[in-house]
Parts: sequence; C-alpha cells; structure tokens
Amino acid sequence: MPEIWAGRTEQLSDWRDVLRPRLQAGLFERGRTILGEPGLGKSSLVRRIAAQAERDGDWVTPQIRLALGTDPLKRIAAEVLRLAEEAGLAAARENRITVLLDRVQSVAASGVSVGLRDRVGVEPHIALTEVLVEVGHAAIRQGRVVLIHVDEVQNITDENLLSQVLISLGDAITREVDVDVPAVGVVTRSLPIAVYLTGLPEFDDRSGARKGATFARRFATTTLEPIDDDDLRSALRPLIVSGWEVPSPEGTMGLVRLSPDAAETIIDVCRGEPFLFQLAGQRAWYAGDGDVITRDDVQKGWRQAQPEAISHVERILERLPQREREFVTAMAELPPRDRSQGQIAARAGFAKATDAGTPSQRLDRVRGIIGRGKVYTFRHRAIEAFLTSDWPTIN
Repeated sequence: MPEIWAGRTEQLSDWRDVLRPRLQAGLFERGRTILGEPGLGKSSLVRRIAAQAERDGDWVTPQIRLALGTDPLKRIAAEVLRLAEEAGLAAARENRITVLLDRVQSVAASGVSVGLRDRVGVEPHIALTEVLVEVGHAAIRQGRVVLIHVDEVQNITDENLLSQVLISLGDAITREVDVDVPAVGVVTRSLPIAVYLTGLPEFDDRSGARKGATFARRFATTTLEPIDDDDLRSALRPLIVSGWEVPSPEGTMGLVRLSPDAAETIIDVCRGEPFLFQLAGQRAWYAGDGDVITRDDVQKGWRQAQPEAISHVERILERLPQREREFVTAMAELPPRDRSQGQIAARAGFAKATDAGTPSQRLDRVRGIIGRGKVYTFRHRAIEAFLTSDWPTIN
C-alpha cells in the first residue's frame, strides 16, 4: 500500500527547527506532551519524529507503550538501560556508574517495591534520573540527542507513580552541567534530552492541574485536532500525478494511480481524522484491481468500513462525561448560526447558561472537540457529521 503522510507540519518542524537544534546547542527546551482523542495520530506523529531522529544518528527509545496496570518506571528503566549500553556506559569502569546501572537494572527487573527501595538505598526514580544524566553526558561527547517517547501516559493511574515518572524525566531534561569549550573555558549547558509524552486528554487533569506549575514549566502540551482538508489533498497529490509502484504478476513493476474524484471522496468521508483517512485509503486500495483507484473503488471500500467508522466515533462520544456529552449533543441539534453558549445550555437542559461553562471549556481546551466563540463550532468534524447528518453513509 502507498505510504501517505498528511499534515502535522507544525509539530514536525518543531522537532526539526526548534527542539533538536536548541538541545544540540545546550539550551533548555521543555518536553512535549501531545494529547488528543483516539484516532488523531498522536503515536504515529512521534514515531515519525523518532524515525527522523534515528536517521540523523540520535539515540532513540522505541515507543514505550504503557498498558493499564503496567509499572511505568520498570518499562522506562528497561529502555534507559538500552540507551546506556548504546552510550557505552555498560563498559564504564567508574564505580559510581556501575552502582547506578545496577540500581536501574533492579528497577527494570523487579519494578517498584518497598523491598527494592530498601535494597538499593535510593528511590528508583532518582536512580533512573541519574542514569539519564549519564546518558546525556555521553550524548554531549558524541554530538547526539536523546529522544524518549512514553505512550498511553493516561494509563498511569497511580498518583505516586505518575509523580515519580514526571519528576524523573523532568529532572533529567532540566539538569544543567558544566562542559569545557575550547578557547572559551567552562560553559553551563542543558543535557540534550528530549521527552515526548503521548496519550488521551484525561492526562491533562492528572499532570497539569494536580501537579501545578512545575509540570507546565517542564512540559509544553499540544492537543491535536483533525487534519485540514488541504493537507490531505497535498498528501494524496503524488498518488494522482506520479502513482505508486507495485510489482505485477509477471515480475515487472507497474504504477497504480488515484483519480482526482476518488481523492476528493476519501477526503470527504474521513473528515480530517487520520485513523479514518487510513481506513478509507486502505479499503479503497483493496476494493479494485485496475491501474487506477476510482471513485467507485473508494465508495465500495468505504461501505465495508462504515461499521468501523461508526464504532470509532461512538467510542469517542461514550468516553465523554455526561455533561460534556449532553452539551455536544445539544450543540449538534441546533442550526450552526444558533450555537451560542446560552442556546446550547438551554437545549441541553442546564439550569442556567453559566452551568455550561465548565463542560464547554473542557470540550474546547482539553479535548479539542469544539471551538468556543460568539458562535460555537465543531473542530472534530467526524463527530459533527455523525451527529448532524447520515454520515458515514455514502451514495
């Protein structure tokens, strides 16, 4: 299948033009927290950034995906040990580094427990920070940047563990060290360590509001929105003009192209959702067997995908707290020009308009589903289409 990437230029250029150059220069940069509803491509975005970092020779952890109930320090420790080995610390003769590696090895093997703390004589998250600092020193010596990606961070439900993870990673990226610069002397610089945290919007409550200003000083949060149609159009254009090489049954290479009206149909049905964009494209690719993917192919494939598209949007709506779901439903029932906070609140049955303040703020700031203003709008276009039309039905 064709490899298509659409949008997210702001986040990609942030790594290329801001974060990595500043870290290489020894300047402090906050970690990046990328949140959003399911299907918006959070993990895919950071995996793409990580792939670019690896091509540039940086030290990158794989996607550290945290399932519910996982000991996050244990998972992160295992990947930090791999970075330490890549940095050459495993062969270090300094007793201090050997002791640190042994402590983190214990965390990676056993996780966090009272017995472990008693045995190593130091909190596991502190040992983890110190090994990261040593990896950072090695990265400075070798001209590398370290990238750590922790995914599904909303699954860290234990407040104590969440605090330890954020403190450990935050202490590492804010640590300043002295280095000798030829002809200049000793210069203080930050370690070249980048941390990306990705997950659902619920993480914003546990990390930001409950951890206070410290987290905000150490991590910059972005809430992803659906992708603009013009970005999707640009991503599909090469498939229309140049085509995609595929092997033929005879062993030669042929080209498959996408017709312009087929591209527009894909854009229309996916409503800016990366997951639905991938789903529509995949089903269209397999729907026909000609040299051109036609609009009929897209329609045929999408009809097969409709149950999955419905389930995707329904899962997002079911995740919303009751008041937020009532607000969104009432907003969808009103004509677009009448979607003011007062009218939405009245339609939802709230006692007064101000009762809609908190749900609407969260739907806007935390979830990125609506946009507030004099007239409220939907930023999540698949939810709007699902609630206000016969989408995902296609003629």
